[in-house]
Amino acid sequence: MTDDSMPDAPLSDTLSPAERALARAEADFGSPLEITSRERPALLRQVARRLEGPEASLSHDGLIEALCVVRRKTWASQLMNLCRRAGEVWVSKADTQDAAARTHDPRADMPALRRTLDDVLMTRWQEMGDSPRAVLEDVRADLADTGLILSSGQLEKLSQSIASAFGSVDLGFEDDLRIAEERRAREQADIQARAEERRARELERLRQWEEGLVSFDDLPGVLHCSRREALRWVAENRIPVARRETRPDGIELFFFDPIELKRLRTFLPQWRSETKDRPEVLDLGNKAGNAAIARVAALDRFAAHFRTARALKRRITLVTGPTNSGKSYTALNALANAESGLALAPLRLLAHEFRESLLSRGVPASLSTGEERIEMPGARHLAATVEMCPFHNPVDVAIIDEAQMLADPDRGAAWTAAIMGVPARHVFILGAPDCIPLVKRIAELCDDPVDEIHLERKSPLKAGETLHLDELKPSDAVIAFSRREVLDLRAELMARGRRVAVVYGALSPEVRRAEAARFNNGEADILIATDAIGMGLNLSIRRVVFSALRKFDGRQTRDLVSQEVKQIGGRAGRYGKHENGLVCVLAGAGSPTFVKKMLSAPPEVVTELRPLVQPDSDIVRAVAEEIASDSLYGVLTRIKHAVLRADDPNYRLADMEQALEIAAALEGVENLDLSTRWTYAMCPIDERDNGIQRLVQWAADHAAGRPVPPPGTGRLPHPEQAGREELERAEKRHKRLVAWRWLALRFPDAYPARQDAEINTSILNDWIEQVLRTQSRMRESQKQQRIGGRPGRGGERSGGRPGDRSSFSGPKKPGGHPGGRSFPAKGGKRSGSTRKRPS
Repeated sequence: MTDDSMPDAPLSDTLSPAERALARAEADFGSPLEITSRERPALLRQVARRLEGPEASLSHDGLIEALCVVRRKTWASQLMNLCRRAGEVWVSKADTQDAAARTHDPRADMPALRRTLDDVLMTRWQEMGDSPRAVLEDVRADLADTGLILSSGQLEKLSQSIASAFGSVDLGFEDDLRIAEERRAREQADIQARAEERRARELERLRQWEEGLVSFDDLPGVLHCSRREALRWVAENRIPVARRETRPDGIELFFFDPIELKRLRTFLPQWRSETKDRPEVLDLGNKAGNAAIARVAALDRFAAHFRTARALKRRITLVTGPTNSGKSYTALNALANAESGLALAPLRLLAHEFRESLLSRGVPASLSTGEERIEMPGARHLAATVEMCPFHNPVDVAIIDEAQMLADPDRGAAWTAAIMGVPARHVFILGAPDCIPLVKRIAELCDDPVDEIHLERKSPLKAGETLHLDELKPSDAVIAFSRREVLDLRAELMARGRRVAVVYGALSPEVRRAEAARFNNGEADILIATDAIGMGLNLSIRRVVFSALRKFDGRQTRDLVSQEVKQIGGRAGRYGKHENGLVCVLAGAGSPTFVKKMLSAPPEVVTELRPLVQPDSDIVRAVAEEIASDSLYGVLTRIKHAVLRADDPNYRLADMEQALEIAAALEGVENLDLSTRWTYAMCPIDERDNGIQRLVQWAADHAAGRPVPPPGTGRLPHPEQAGREELERAEKRHKRLVAWRWLALRFPDAYPARQDAEINTSILNDWIEQVLRTQSRMRESQKQQRIGGRPGRGGERSGGRPGDRSSFSGPKKPGGHPGGRSFPAKGGKRSGSTRKRPS
């Protein structure tokens, strides 16, 4: 009998089509594939997906690919274990999965898998940057996020891997990288040692000063006066108190600087002849000690620090009202009609909106924020963030928005300085009604008259009912109070087929604006946001739905206060589009009664009317001269201890802890003057992202005359494949670029590659927005497939990953590739992996 006439091998009728097809394919394969009992059920599922009908057969290639798909998870796990044992902590789960996806031989052994992984890493390094050193910096930064510091052996191995990806092994680039990193490690160790030594020295100086203080009982003997006179002069603030201590029984003890007391002796005859007036300024000479430091800093006379503003005859108009009451519109009209003006906003996003509002009114305007400048020739108007207030250029009209921020412990001092120091003849201060007492107190300290305008909300705002997720409708905004909660809610709603936009603080202003646009134009049904929507976005919200009525404020978890409920809930009911605004609560989050109570509550009583203040560069320099020290840490420590008394009747010293931490770390960096150190201490960083350590390294490069390269984008997977980890990593990289660009504006010679930084920022912004937008579209597509009766499962492709996708297209550098990077195409292959250098 010929082969053609041979009957098929007998197969049991009880076998499924997949089992029959697999058995035939194994028989036809020729050599054993050693399929284990654990693999067979998964393999049968893969075979079933490839069959066209109950009698269909499985091809030779189909069997190989099906078995590869089954084994790829095990391969990836084996590769990860191998890398961990070798100390290659930079190899990620995505790398091993990519290597497994590229493997198409079901009998691949570990050496073959390792070679494929090396190819994956080579592509990854090429995508990450334009030079081996830039890639190494990005990899180290990503590892530092997780608390991993490389040993010298790990560093050498990583350097070799990166250098080989750039074809530079023969040129010794890996040796250059290793030597540079070893030098940097030694430099960092030296910086840390010097910092510890100098901090100890400054603290010893402070300790010696404190130990030399004398008590009130010693005053008569040092001043040659009676106890009664001493008591009166202390009460009149003629004798400055250097330190106060409260005993357990509540009695307060005063201590005084003896050097200061001896210098005061010459004033005793004058004091005895006076009954009321206190000398305005006591000329005590140099190095006068604690009181002289306070006098030099003059934080107890903070308003006088702004000489240009004090020279003007200013008038303040305080415009208060709830959200959606037209405060900005009223002030912007006055600003646009002025010959010159200034608009100060709490966020870069709002500064842009102020500028656009002026441009739309035909008024040329420039922009100034911490990280960018837009100069418009001939413009006499400026939109800026509050911290960028120019104090020396008089204008006709100024706007200062969100004045309730005066009470914010972190940024309140910036509002104090702006309101006291803005050099405008007419100052419009906008805010919630809660800010009225503080603004009036500042106006009193500045001797400025105040007019008040109170506006009412244009559309009613009411407390609504409890809602379940299924009851959310288009134009609803759900409020959460952490990034994790926002993304959890986003995933849950997208799983239900809803189109979702998100807004939270870690997103850049550009991405927040793009997400807001998607929501406003109907591309997204639901907005999920943190309280970041409270300022800076025009949103067409019908209902605000709180997913929680408690929040962690950085110090404790507490109930929302009335101003927070009003500020966030007030975003509901956009005038002209939604007749009413409703504020609801998500089921399980709390009671709508609480919301109703908070919405109807009167403005909270402000018990602390002393505005927050902090030193600036001029004050820092003056105190440094007074104590004869070039140590920023020493200066700030002395300011904290000596400049502003805790019981000062007019002002409170703002929290300076982060500035002190940065100053302490910078003590070991040599060849930076005091003003430069102060600028670094003011840089916006995230301490949770190793921000201080990174800042010190940048400062060390700056001091050594080495250009500081901008942070890179890192490896960006295709937006459809990005998970939370990749999204969070991209957000952190964006924050690093914000800090770098902030410093580049102040030190352009040390931070020269601004164009590269702008490109990287645009790439990250576009990628993050693509992640948020693409994944929302994918969920919508899957929903439509289910509605149409299709399984929505998709066939397996050659790379072993479901579905199809196109390459991410972001901002392009010369050469046509997005930012010189490429993103993985389907099947684990890369498109355009050639490196491109920025122009």
